[in-house]
Amino acid sequence: MNILLVEDEPRIANMISKGLTEAGYAVSIAPDGNIGFQMATRHTYDLYIFDIMLPGMNGLELCRMIRNFNGNLKRF
Repeated sequence: MNILLVEDEPRIANMISKGLTEAGYAVSIAPDGNIGFQMATRHTYDLYIFDIMLPGMNGLELCRMIRNFNGNLKRF
């Protein structure tokens, strides 16, 4: 399973990524909303994890933009 983690705090991003990687997941990290959007629209991910308070574009805006870009995303 490929996961995109968008988190601007390196320590938190590394901790989450380490746990997910140890559980067998492939994790890509983006440090802000704009880079997260670029990565989400250029690659295929099975799961997105967003921080809400991100530089560039907050997590809610990022989620909306990705949904608009790719209308077939499942909503939970």
